[in-house]
Amino acid sequence: MVDGPGVDRHHWLPRSHGGRDAAALHVVCHRMIHEVFTDAQLAAGRTDAEAIRADPAIRKFVAWVRRKPPGFVDWPRSPRKR
Repeated sequence: MVDGPGVDRHHWLPRSHGGRDAAALHVVCHRMIHEVFTDAQLAAGRTDAEAIRADPAIRKFVAWVRRKPPGFVDWPRSPRKR
């Protein structure tokens, strides 16, 4: 990750569900996580990177974003929240 506007903080357990711990995450990845999952879905078992990466939409997104340059910042096209 490159420091700057491309870095955001993600609460693994959403704040709306009592989460306090956060970690640095690429802003595009953070946005995509919240496009794919609701806070309730995240709180119900997707509270770490491995659980989030297991989702097919996220796997496809990660394969796409890996081909971008390190400082890449853009709004991802997103699937509808399930």
